[in-house]
Amino acid sequence: MATVYQRCKSDKRSVHYPCTISRCGHTWTVRYREPGGAERQKSFEKKPQAEAFVAKLEHDKYEGLYLDPKRGEITVAAYCAEWLERQVIGDSTYPNYESFIRIHLVPHLGGKTIAGVQRKDIEAFVSALGKKLAASTVCDRMKLVSHVFQTAVEEKRRSDDPTDGVKLPRRAANAVDGDEIPTLHEVDLIAKQISPQYRLTIYLQAGAGLRISETLAVTADCLRTDFLRVRRQVSTKAHRDDCTTRFVPLKHRAAGEYRDVPLPPFLADEIDAHLREWGTAMASGLEVLFPPRDRGKGTMPTANTYTYHFRKALKDVGVVKPDGSPKYTPHCLRHFFASTALAASIPIHEVSRWLGHKSIKTTVDIYGHLVPASWDRCRTVMQTALRPETVDS
Repeated sequence: MATVYQRCKSDKRSVHYPCTISRCGHTWTVRYREPGGAERQKSFEKKPQAEAFVAKLEHDKYEGLYLDPKRGEITVAAYCAEWLERQVIGDSTYPNYESFIRIHLVPHLGGKTIAGVQRKDIEAFVSALGKKLAASTVCDRMKLVSHVFQTAVEEKRRSDDPTDGVKLPRRAANAVDGDEIPTLHEVDLIAKQISPQYRLTIYLQAGAGLRISETLAVTADCLRTDFLRVRRQVSTKAHRDDCTTRFVPLKHRAAGEYRDVPLPPFLADEIDAHLREWGTAMASGLEVLFPPRDRGKGTMPTANTYTYHFRKALKDVGVVKPDGSPKYTPHCLRHFFASTALAASIPIHEVSRWLGHKSIKTTVDIYGHLVPASWDRCRTVMQTALRPETVDS
């Protein structure tokens, strides 16, 4: 049981001992033991505060809710560094997490203890982020912050998650804008203008819906008669000489998992033409279709190094915005694939699978508005089902 007392009246080591004044105003001390047996002390200005602490302490011990105050004394900066090293995350995800923590989270909250962060601190942090980042980015990054504090709660470093219930900025709809979808003419222009060794990349993205990191990771073992077996993606560090893992699992997939994508005849012809012209090269024991060429640096092209060639091609053919910047990104070619398939009434769940989305909800949110309306067909189906025509026998 905890003990509440004034040191000034019972502890000879107190500078106020012996104090004979009944209401002296000196602090009150609570001496107690943690569930593990360690003895602790905590001081309060008023006796009611000390007694309230004891009541909560005994209740928490009884309910199994007791938290060791010292476990929450680690700073947010130190805890985040420790937390990040324990996460099992993708090769491209780690630098995104690390840079957000270093550039945004630590400067704003890093000096506070993990247990000392309050809801108002999180609200101020969200407000500060909103002045620098897009609403969608703020919402995505706050998932990371919530994960950090939820882990702290699970580890009994604090009793609650201060991010819970905090209002986030309203994010724009995920639906793709029609202006982000290139026309067939523009796709062909880009393919014709880009560095010749990368012509095939344009059609793998526009004709098979591959991400650029997946496109650059296409190898001989991905090629089939009438489909592509997408097995891996290129690491963001693949161009570096010190990179030991140049190929990593597909996004949202574990190592060894793959997806199959239909291979239209024209794309098969493009692949054959590419192989005749450029052949393959070995990288990490695989026959890759897109190794560095000519003055290319590093051991493998990545999404970042490829973007230079893509942007240059757009500028060279005049596919630009009014300010002269490139009109599209490589990802827009995936939009072309998805929108073309959906416009032809291919089921959205199949398109979702070919795109490699984690959930069909993602596909519906981005492309659902592009699915052709089926009002007339639905009316006909329901009429036939509920009021079928009588057939004379």
